[in-house]
Amino acid sequence: MINVTKCFLPPLEEYTQQVNRAFKNEWLTNRGELVLELEEKLKNYLKTDNIIITNNGTVPLQIALKLLANGGEVITTPFSYVATTAAIVWENCTPVFVDIHPEYLTIDESKIEEAITDKTKAILVTHVFGNPCNVTEIERIAKKHNLNVIYDAAHAFGVEYSGRSIFEYGEVSTCSFHATKLFHTGEGGAMFTQDEELFHKLFYHHNFGHNGPLAFHGLGVNGKISELQAAMGLSVLPYMNTILNDRKRICDHYDAHLDFNRLEKIKIRENTQWNYSYYPVIFESEQQLLQVQAKLNEAEIAPRRYFYPSLNTIEYTQGKPMPISESIASRILCLPLFVGLETTALQRICSIINAAL
Repeated sequence: MINVTKCFLPPLEEYTQQVNRAFKNEWLTNRGELVLELEEKLKNYLKTDNIIITNNGTVPLQIALKLLANGGEVITTPFSYVATTAAIVWENCTPVFVDIHPEYLTIDESKIEEAITDKTKAILVTHVFGNPCNVTEIERIAKKHNLNVIYDAAHAFGVEYSGRSIFEYGEVSTCSFHATKLFHTGEGGAMFTQDEELFHKLFYHHNFGHNGPLAFHGLGVNGKISELQAAMGLSVLPYMNTILNDRKRICDHYDAHLDFNRLEKIKIRENTQWNYSYYPVIFESEQQLLQVQAKLNEAEIAPRRYFYPSLNTIEYTQGKPMPISESIASRILCLPLFVGLETTALQRICSIINAAL
């Protein structure tokens, strides 16, 4: 079976060497040597400061919303993984959906202002498939209306926009280090901010609110990552060039061999250094998608429908109709993309899709 993705595993002996350090230290959690080392190496790799690595990619969203949205309305995208909207609802905020751009698939920034009310506290939007939002225009709108901006950058590890790390935009940016991501710690995530005071608040909120062992700054949760997770991250990080180069090879093959007379691709925003995180294709209709998916499944190839359904249609969101997002969500399919996917397999995938079209 060729799945849509496959976890990148570093050589076992290299992971074991990192785990042995944790065993030697007899320190498995609470920000030990490996966690601190991984944070420093990620700062250097990503060319950004003020990173807090966490136990998953959802906790950073929840903490950011707790600090910056305060139970109010949050303008957001209907085209993302469910965690984006679920975090808003979980933190007793109200998601207010704004439809997406039909080519970039990120939130349509031209429609944000009309959704702002006196209850709006924040904008939480997603860099979809690693494709940046129009961060410049979103920043302008946020400043004009005194709103906080949170970016769900779960797919955007290593992405740069206009020469800067994508994590440097917004009050808070978050990332996922889930096993299926480009860079991973098995399960994990991170949050970033350029504001030192906010960094302090983010930090103690992810550590039970502690101010030393006996005092507390305030309310907090347990968002800490373990040394064993950090060991995986330290083992994967040296292979990032290999990971990116191989994923580019696969994307280039799809670009060259799929029939784009009948398919559409996501448009990567100008001035973006992309990370080849996903390869979505958009069909003319949902029926066509289902036909192609069935043909691929018959050949034991398992693409996946990211992101379906459009989040405004989930019962607990009570969202208004979002025609572009609903249409794209019904017609988009992510093709297999992972390190080591062989050219012969890529040829089969392209051949089946083109024949079905």
